[in-house]
Amino acid sequence: MKNKIRKIKTISDFHKIRGLPSPQHPLVSLVDYGLSKILPEHIGEHWNFDFYSIGVKRNVGAIRYGQQKYDFDEGLMSFIAPGQILSIEPNTNKANLKPSGWLFLIHPDFFWNASLSKTIKQYDFFDYSINEALFMSEKEEDVIEGIFQNIKQEIENNIDNFSESIIIAQIELLLNYAQRFYQRQFITRKKSSHYKLNEVEALLNKYFNSEAIINEGLPTVQYIANTLNMSPGYLSSLLKSLTGQTTQQHIHNKLIEKAKEKLSTTNLSVSEIAYELGFEHSQSFSKLFKTKTNVSPLKFRASFN
Repeated sequence: MKNKIRKIKTISDFHKIRGLPSPQHPLVSLVDYGLSKILPEHIGEHWNFDFYSIGVKRNVGAIRYGQQKYDFDEGLMSFIAPGQILSIEPNTNKANLKPSGWLFLIHPDFFWNASLSKTIKQYDFFDYSINEALFMSEKEEDVIEGIFQNIKQEIENNIDNFSESIIIAQIELLLNYAQRFYQRQFITRKKSSHYKLNEVEALLNKYFNSEAIINEGLPTVQYIANTLNMSPGYLSSLLKSLTGQTTQQHIHNKLIEKAKEKLSTTNLSVSEIAYELGFEHSQSFSKLFKTKTNVSPLKFRASFN
């Protein structure tokens, strides 16, 4: 049935579905993408993994994360966390080109007793991979290829007491390089990134000047991200690379800007201003204002008299 969600709990199950031999290790596998298959009955399905998937692929076709579709003909790197949903549309326009690349699968149980079990959640791209794949240069691909080869060697060798720690160290190295490459992507795409910054500013201005601020309260990071068709993690990383501040900080900056404007140009009480800026309790507003400006709202107003 088309568009159904297929839950894939184990790496072994994934191998079966993709027509691959059983994995050499039940919790970690490096798949040669050129050897995998997509059976007709799986085309159009949505897949939900219980494990991490890191891919470097060429000529694969289109992969859809959430509402976004990405063409992997050009060679992209993707990061999919457990619980995310994707679907694959095979490449039919370039039948003469064989899919290639690597798909690295890691079950969370593989590093449950290692520090990576906690630190992997700090890598934003497992969140924003839903919206933004990583475009790599040939040199960057060579770096990732080298790491994959090291992992492949460890998986194919007889597993010993050192194998797990060596593979985990290679995963950490892979993630750190990916983080570096994403920062490079932010910089090289700076012009388009600045358009996003302008969109954030315009969206905040519109929100704070509408009834939404009173009816709904302060805009959330999720609201801003959804409106811009981005994930919260990616948007915050993008803004931080441009301005040094996260989305939440931009929201607070706009709030303080509007608060200062009302305190200096109107006779509204602090409680009335707090209400107009979406606060149910004026004490919460005053506390935030003082945290951000080092003065209370009343002291700020007094400085204009």
